[in-house]
Amino acid sequence: MSETTLRDRIARLAGSLFDRGLTFGSTGNISVRLEDGWLMTPTGSSMGNIDPARISRLDGKGNHIGGNEPTKEAFLHMAMYDRRPKAKAIVHLHSTYSVAVSCLHDIDPANVLPPLTAYYVMRIGTLPLIPYFAPGDMGLADAVGKMASEHHAVLLASHGPVVAGKSLEDAVYATEELEETAKLFLALQTLRTRPLTETQIADLNRRYPKDI
Repeated sequence: MSETTLRDRIARLAGSLFDRGLTFGSTGNISVRLEDGWLMTPTGSSMGNIDPARISRLDGKGNHIGGNEPTKEAFLHMAMYDRRPKAKAIVHLHSTYSVAVSCLHDIDPANVLPPLTAYYVMRIGTLPLIPYFAPGDMGLADAVGKMASEHHAVLLASHGPVVAGKSLEDAVYATEELEETAKLFLALQTLRTRPLTETQIADLNRRYPKDI
């Protein structure tokens, strides 16, 4: 697939996420791995009106070589890519329901959301919580990197999800599934739930392995 086509797809999917309220203002960013580097949405840009020609181009060492300056959260993407060599794309959002869950007091930091649906298990599986870091704190990259070896999706406390996928669409769809599951989780807070069993989860993992 040509780089031009990838740029168009990034802009289209970013616009779709923005239009449906999964990100807002200048929050959120997307990256795609190329054979010799990366494409990343630019810093300070709204995902609602990304210009494909201005999407940042990074070389194989992560140096900015074209387009506008990359997102200031590029270090999050690079930390995830470094530990997940099969990942082809990453989506990071400040999506409302996922952030809301990350702010709850009694969630399990080893696995934030219960397995409420088969599609959540298939697309996300286990979701660890990364402790809070101030914006720009490079300690966040180390924390994400440590978890990324075992998990293709993490939730940053009081911040939002970072999700890797085997394709751009895969990363977007998984992020959407995470957000919808967070919404379900919050809607069910005062009710008894019936999560999938360990046997059901194992069956899904066998049928739909996550090759990311």
